[in-house]
Amino acid sequence: MQFNVVKWEKIWWSISAVLCLLSVVAMIVSYTSIGAPLRPSIDFVGGTRLQLELDCTVEGNCDRPLTVNEVREVLEAQNLANSSIQIVGEARQSISIRTQTLDVESRTQLEEALTQEIGAFNQETLQIDTVGPSIGQELFTSGILALLVSFFGIVVYLSVRFKTDYAIFAILALFHDALITMGAFAMFGLVLGVEVDSLFLVALLTIIGFSVNDTVVIYDRIREISNDEHIDTETMNETVVIAVNQTLTRSINTSLTTVLPLVAIFLFGGETLKYFALALIIGFLAGSYSSIFVASTLLGWWRKLINKNKSIALS
Repeated sequence: MQFNVVKWEKIWWSISAVLCLLSVVAMIVSYTSIGAPLRPSIDFVGGTRLQLELDCTVEGNCDRPLTVNEVREVLEAQNLANSSIQIVGEARQSISIRTQTLDVESRTQLEEALTQEIGAFNQETLQIDTVGPSIGQELFTSGILALLVSFFGIVVYLSVRFKTDYAIFAILALFHDALITMGAFAMFGLVLGVEVDSLFLVALLTIIGFSVNDTVVIYDRIREISNDEHIDTETMNETVVIAVNQTLTRSINTSLTTVLPLVAIFLFGGETLKYFALALIIGFLAGSYSSIFVASTLLGWWRKLINKNKSIALS
């Protein structure tokens, strides 16, 4: 029994359209709220980030979880009210603060104020990162250039390897995957304060590579089946259904074996890699979906439309 992916093609397209629309709305809301479609980290805008963890060897120091409000009160007293605050860790005993660029004296003053109002912090786990605005802008520009160059390279590769319509629908699938991932992180930024950093751009580049790889496998089968005289290629839809069924197991197995380690990294990989892994999970799932359900069915619909117009012209 074959899975007829074409039979419910309008449902697949509707799901994708809704997800893309929600992603665009999330980025618009983010832009109107914080001035950027995604919440940028200090990698891109510059500033100082401090991560402090309570010293639980001190008696009574870790009796209760920390709250954003008590940290914000301290920051407001230090004239740093616009800082971004996150309480991290399962026990909620760690603070991540992103603020304007601080010199050594200001930073020491802030640490002393936090210690006095909240509790003693473990100096061995203290993390401080400072990125200047010019370096942040350089990182952002380099990341965007890397994305544009990769898109251009993929367009050239697909245009040479396949016909133009194959390439166009594969590129649409790439935009679909990147847009949904960005939309998800726009929502995370609004709801959870999640920031995007240089690792997020790396994740987008990886997602693009994974997505186009899956699409190329299906397109290869469509092209080979179309050229095989023993298979009925009277309609493009039949060809698409056969190609998807012949690659479906491979696509599902590849996605599962790729996503499962990422889930492990998300759960146990620590704060640094947590959202990098999450971006890859969302992007890979979107990539598998778009390759199987969107790129292939759009190509079948387009070829059927062309053949229909040719028949009308000939008659």
